[in-house]
Amino acid sequence: MRRAIDLAARGLGSTSPNPIVGCVVLDSAGRTVGEGWHQRAGGPHAEVHALAEAGDDARGGTAVVTLEPCDHTGRTGPCSQALIDAGVVRVVYAVADPNPGASGGAGTLAAAGVEVEGGLLAPEAAAGNAAWLTSVLHHRPYVTWKYAATLDGRTAAADGSSRWITSQESRADVHRLRAESDAVLVGSGTARTDDPHLAVRGVPGAIQPLRVVLDTEAATVKPGARVLDSAAPTLIAVAEDADTGALDGVADTVRVPRAATGSAGLDLTALLAALHERDVRSVLLEGGSTLAGAFVAAGLVDRVIGYLAPVLLGAGPPVLGEAGISTIAQALRLTVNDTERLGPDLRVTAVGTPAHEATVTHTATEES
Repeated sequence: MRRAIDLAARGLGSTSPNPIVGCVVLDSAGRTVGEGWHQRAGGPHAEVHALAEAGDDARGGTAVVTLEPCDHTGRTGPCSQALIDAGVVRVVYAVADPNPGASGGAGTLAAAGVEVEGGLLAPEAAAGNAAWLTSVLHHRPYVTWKYAATLDGRTAAADGSSRWITSQESRADVHRLRAESDAVLVGSGTARTDDPHLAVRGVPGAIQPLRVVLDTEAATVKPGARVLDSAAPTLIAVAEDADTGALDGVADTVRVPRAATGSAGLDLTALLAALHERDVRSVLLEGGSTLAGAFVAAGLVDRVIGYLAPVLLGAGPPVLGEAGISTIAQALRLTVNDTERLGPDLRVTAVGTPAHEATVTHTATEES
């Protein structure tokens, strides 16, 4: 199963809006005879790739897969039937499929006499599929807030200069994050100050994410902005009543309700819903402290990735702006699940409540 989880990760950034899935096929003696992963949306699923490599050796063997085999016909056929046709006698999967349109594969396999076991390494497998699980269970994209800061929590010096706080290694890693995301999101403040490009560079074969700029009044993004070039698609999110005349023929726009009375900007829940309708399953939030604070206040940050440089500034803008937290009892407590050195910097990854805690794993006994 750990090998299947590693295989699944190869599909990050190329399978959306589908999940990432990995599969290992063992012959009747327990030897690996086939491996596969879901490589792109609309293409063969992981089980099909693994069974093709295994050939006749799959008969009488076991399939180990990170997600319950699908039981529906879409752009590809049901994997449950493919496993039955291949003569597999045992299937072990990690995460139950919570999608009502595709679930039921375990029951179909069990009904055909295949031994089925679910839940093996479910937390690890679900962590890799957090974006897809969030979209299915909560009907919105999974949001990762990324920031770079000094050890004393500053994102720039007092005069506004910030290039570069972190190392080249950290900046290269950010492009990897972009390549694994469906959309990269910034606010008008970042667009105005930095004129960011937001496209992926230096990642071979990367599918460019959708570049999204929150420009409430449609007054910040203007012709000639770097985000409007042809390197990647761009979407400008504006208020429902904004005058978008200056953007006509320049960029695609999506109208979003304004935030509740007394708050500036757009309704972030409505924004994520609009992106979800466009098949965006994961969002990389790269905006400044104000936008990050708004997402935290709305309870819409699922993962935080901080790039910390061994630098002290003493003054300058903080990492996080107003987030609706006034007392330590209201603090948003996260779980650190990864740390890594990148050149001189330290990357820290922390998550909230994992999406897999809302899924239900089950066995063939429960299905039968």
